[in-house]
Amino acid sequence: MEGKRAEEIALNRDLWALVNERFTGPAAEGLWSRPELVWGLYEIPERHLGVLGEVDGLDVLELACGTAYCSAWLTRSGASVVAVDLSAEQLRTARALQRRTGPTFPLVQADAEHVPLATASFDLVVSEHGAAAWCDPERWLAEAARVLRPGGRLVFLTNSLLSALCVPADEGVATDSLHRGQRAAYHIRWPGGGAEFHPSHGDWIRLLRRFGFSVDALHELYAPPDAPDHPYYEIVSTAWASQWPAEELWVARRATR
Repeated sequence: MEGKRAEEIALNRDLWALVNERFTGPAAEGLWSRPELVWGLYEIPERHLGVLGEVDGLDVLELACGTAYCSAWLTRSGASVVAVDLSAEQLRTARALQRRTGPTFPLVQADAEHVPLATASFDLVVSEHGAAAWCDPERWLAEAARVLRPGGRLVFLTNSLLSALCVPADEGVATDSLHRGQRAAYHIRWPGGGAEFHPSHGDWIRLLRRFGFSVDALHELYAPPDAPDHPYYEIVSTAWASQWPAEELWVARRATR
């Protein structure tokens, strides 16, 4: 299993180098310049969801940060942030934005399943469409729990389970039919490259509880009525995401003991 997982991680690293070249790199400056944090494919404003609360003065870790636009916003809001990502190319984009526009904060190249940071170092762990889909939940949740202080919070965004069930086997946007069973969606190797994890709600709750978390909230994110289709990611169409949730935003809290 270790060898197979290492192969998948290498595959994902190569995929994100390509994604950074084609989309996340060119899109990064616009996201870094936004005055407020937005979530997901349809850029739902944080002020509409209120999942982070006051971050001024908090020690925050962003897992699978990509080009680190979320960390930039958190830093501007007064948090002390460390951003971690597997992709050297995406971190290179983030460093360029730090030099060009600021703010600056530590960028660490590492896998969210093996975080090279001290235990009980953070008040908040955030992952905006990163760790939850691309990392083994039994491994990255254990790491999130380890680095959080007692009572710390975990906020993560991922594709909705329903979208994972409805994307065809050869990829493309979700349809109104189920293309795989719920158990099969837990761990998917896509033919076009990339290995993902899409646990059921029951799986997420079981795993969160195993690692000492309680669930505060689950927000199901739909497309706003006037939203266009995403310019790059072919996961759901706006028409589909107007009827069913495209993404899930989980909020959990580490036990105080």
